[in-house]
Amino acid sequence: MLSLSPLLDVPEAPRPAHALPGEWRGVLNALRVTALGCRTAARTDLFEACALISNKENTARDAFAQALFRCLSQAVSTKPVFFQPGTVEMSFDESWLIRALIASRTGDGDSLAFLIRSRVPKIHQRQIAFLIKGISDQFSQT
Repeated sequence: MLSLSPLLDVPEAPRPAHALPGEWRGVLNALRVTALGCRTAARTDLFEACALISNKENTARDAFAQALFRCLSQAVSTKPVFFQPGTVEMSFDESWLIRALIASRTGDGDSLAFLIRSRVPKIHQRQIAFLIKGISDQFSQT
């Protein structure tokens, strides 16, 4: 008998949070708040969002995160999952984003490139890298 379970749209089960340092737990919660606010916002074209941000010198921290969350579903093949602020578990998408932010912050370009290439089509990789670097830079200033 053919199993239909792989064909069903089963929501992703939460993964236990890795031992994130307090700083990154705060970053994750701030990103979750931004993601929550963007859930009902209109989707934005990835190229347009990056062009708008790149023209502003003093872009607010949330502008990069808002642009990323409003465009991420265009750049990855599945609908990104971000939990409510304060949730102990981390989704795959949250874990991926935090790892990318850590790689950006520590200057680990190879890991950042690998993470982006693993999920994002080539046409969107440069824009997603720009947004992740912007988020990392903005959070390191606070």
